This record gives sequence, structure tokens and C-alpha cells, in this order.
Amino acid sequence: MQGESCEFPLANASDEEMKALLSATRTVAVVGLSTSPEKDSHRVAAYLQQQGYRIIPVNPNAQKILGERAYPSLDQVPPELQVDVVDIFRPPEFIPAIVEQAIARGVKGVWMQKGLAHNAAANRARAAGIVVVMDRCMMVEHRRLLSPRA
Repeated sequence: MQGESCEFPLANASDEEMKALLSATRTVAVVGLSTSPEKDSHRVAAYLQQQGYRIIPVNPNAQKILGERAYPSLDQVPPELQVDVVDIFRPPEFIPAIVEQAIARGVKGVWMQKGLAHNAAANRARAAGIVVVMDRCMMVEHRRLLSPRA
């Protein structure tokens, strides 16, 4: 898994853009959300829930995670569920397809978690007017940029 997994973000959202995105966000679709409380995706999603965000789990192997119905893929989340940000916890080879689904949904932001970057997919999202954050943890940035809501 060399190659793509070693990309470095060539451009990234500024602190101001991240803060504005986090402030405007109400619903986060977490693609690759694990059912295991020991996994980073689960800890981050639980933290976001505690901060008042609605979490939409995307995991084809789960029915419910953190009390919310899980969906097999982002494009199977019902359109009436407004997704503001897509938080990605999937290997780099899956990122372009996830970003295309995010563009089709008209989300405000695409967030690639720590260790994830895909510059070509990020450029596609930016061209569609979407704020892109790569190689950053949404929980860490929330704590750093916004005082916790509770």
C-alpha cells in the first residue's frame, strides 16, 4: 500500500476555514465508522456527538453505531438527511469515489482524517465549492479551534 497512501496535502483549509466549517456543520457522515470503541473513527464520532453534531454512520457491516442507523455507503444515505461534512476513515484508494458521492450530495466539507490525503480528489471537491481538510483529525481540530460545547 505504498504509493497513494503516502500523499502529502498540497493544499489544505486554513484555520479560519476549518473553524467556519465546524461552526456551520450540524450533521457529519462518518465513512468507515467502526463499531469498535477502541478505533479512532468510533472515538472521534462519539466526541462529535457529545459536542452536539448528528452522526450518520457509513459502514456496510453494521446496522447501528452510536445509536444511529448505519448505511452501507454514502450514496445510500437518504437525500432528506442533510449531510454537511463527510469525514473519511477509509484507505486512500477509496477516497476518490467517496469524494464523488460527497460532491453529488452537495456537502459543505470533506474531511480526510489524520494520515489520509488524496490531492486529485481534493482538487475535484474544491472545484465543486467544497471545503477540503486533509491529514487532520476532526476531533483534535474541533478542540483546538472551538471551545467544546459541553
